[in-house]
Amino acid sequence: MRYRHRFRVRASATAVADFHSRSASMAAITPPPLIVRMHRAPERLGEGDTMDFTLWAGPIPLRWVAQIAEVSPEGFTDRQMAGPFARWTHRHRFVRITENETDVVDEVEAALKRHPFWGPIGLLMWAGMPLLFAYRGWKTRRLLGGKE
Repeated sequence: MRYRHRFRVRASATAVADFHSRSASMAAITPPPLIVRMHRAPERLGEGDTMDFTLWAGPIPLRWVAQIAEVSPEGFTDRQMAGPFARWTHRHRFVRITENETDVVDEVEAALKRHPFWGPIGLLMWAGMPLLFAYRGWKTRRLLGGKE
């Protein structure tokens, strides 16, 4: 399965990359009613770092461990090491448009687990991707661009 989302924010590519390199930013751009509880992650994400967190989807705790790779000023990749999917790779790219405009491009490749509980949970999560990323775009624009 593949998903792609792109949005523009009124901020420099450096500011966008800096924002996304902070592990706390994940909770800041996660839509309610989802709740992120970080168990372990460095304040700033770098090559080889891991994020260990629980994503609460209502009463369902989704424990997730992701490893950060391919870190550059233009983006990074997080790969699920443990979690609700059989495979999950999320590439975050920051494309400079002008000095003060940047496109954020999210590309996700995933595979569902063949499991009677986790398979349907993953499918429901996948179905919610358009809403999740629409919220993330809106919230990122508000936090970095000051409006919208």
